[in-house]
Amino acid sequence: MSRISQCFSQLKTQGKKALIPYITAGDPNLETSLGLMHALVVNGADVIELGFPFSDPSADGPVIQRAVERSLAMHTRLIDVLDLVKKFRTSNNITPIVLMGYLNPVECMGYQIFADACLSAGVDGVLLVDMPPEEAGDLHAILRGAGLDTIFLVAPTTNAQRAETICKLSSGYVYYVSLKGVTGAGHLDVESVVSNLTLLRQHTTLPLGVGFGISDSETAARIATVADAVVVGSALINKIEQLKNNVNYSAAELVAHTALIRTMRVAMDASNKCN
Repeated sequence: MSRISQCFSQLKTQGKKALIPYITAGDPNLETSLGLMHALVVNGADVIELGFPFSDPSADGPVIQRAVERSLAMHTRLIDVLDLVKKFRTSNNITPIVLMGYLNPVECMGYQIFADACLSAGVDGVLLVDMPPEEAGDLHAILRGAGLDTIFLVAPTTNAQRAETICKLSSGYVYYVSLKGVTGAGHLDVESVVSNLTLLRQHTTLPLGVGFGISDSETAARIATVADAVVVGSALINKIEQLKNNVNYSAAELVAHTALIRTMRVAMDASNKCN
């Protein structure tokens, strides 16, 4: 059983839902990213989505685009992000790590080299935003062959037949995009999320995570009553954006900068106790 599957299984026995924060590796620098990863765990993160920077983050809104630009300004490469995961694993061998990004850097590295490097570093899953399931055959086979979970996005506009195909290819969890548009955009329609998750559950027994548009603890709590996981990115990156580019932050300072995750964790747990 993968770390991701173990995580969801343990949470289910505890009557809890997964909280999955996203950060961009290398923002503001790799040393601080390592500290932020540990701070997220302290604040209640169950899984960490770690973004690797790419120059054309087409699915992301301005907040994450700026984070990517800051990371690229530090010359962060995919190989550096994998090394970051390896450093995280020296003191945390429990929290699942999902690499999230775009296909181009993986193409440049090579599928098999990428998969082997992920396995060696301690990565648990891969989510490539611009890799459609219809074209994922070779890479999907290589990732699964390396024991890595492959996570795909399902949009509000995805039809039932395509949703079924996506669910069959997915492992770890299925990521439901809660709104039309880019990360951090729009107003979240919870009723629409509930309806679409009900349809998705007809096609898979995998946990269903919901992201894009979750910006506060109240919304996180509402989503946690209907989904298996809550994914938060832009709202957290907004906090991290305040950090300066230095390497001298204390653990306490980084925990304070990621306190949004703690408030979401508390709200989600309280919400599920009431249901």
